[in-house]
Amino acid sequence: MENIISNINKAFDHRVRLGIMSVLMVNEFADFKTLKDLLGATDGNIASHTKALEKKGYIVVQKSFINRKPNTRYLTTVTGKKAFKKHLEALEKLLNTDIMLTGTDK
Repeated sequence: MENIISNINKAFDHRVRLGIMSVLMVNEFADFKTLKDLLGATDGNIASHTKALEKKGYIVVQKSFINRKPNTRYLTTVTGKKAFKKHLEALEKLLNTDIMLTGTDK
């Protein structure tokens, strides 16, 4: 029997990472405050999860100043877009798989 979860990407297991990637897939970029507000996450959550995605090469971080205030924004990489699409396809396949259980009591 084929392993039906083999193509699910562990990097997107956490809801905050899933949310970050979802936001970035439909927007050119998102800044730290936008991600924090949209996802209802803490500063530490956003920081640690964006760092994990950056380490995998799925997003890039751009730091700048706007009116002398620091601004951090995030963009997906080509690698990140491909990996996330593959992850979504794996989830869709899992949801559409007819799983036949044998040897169970009904």
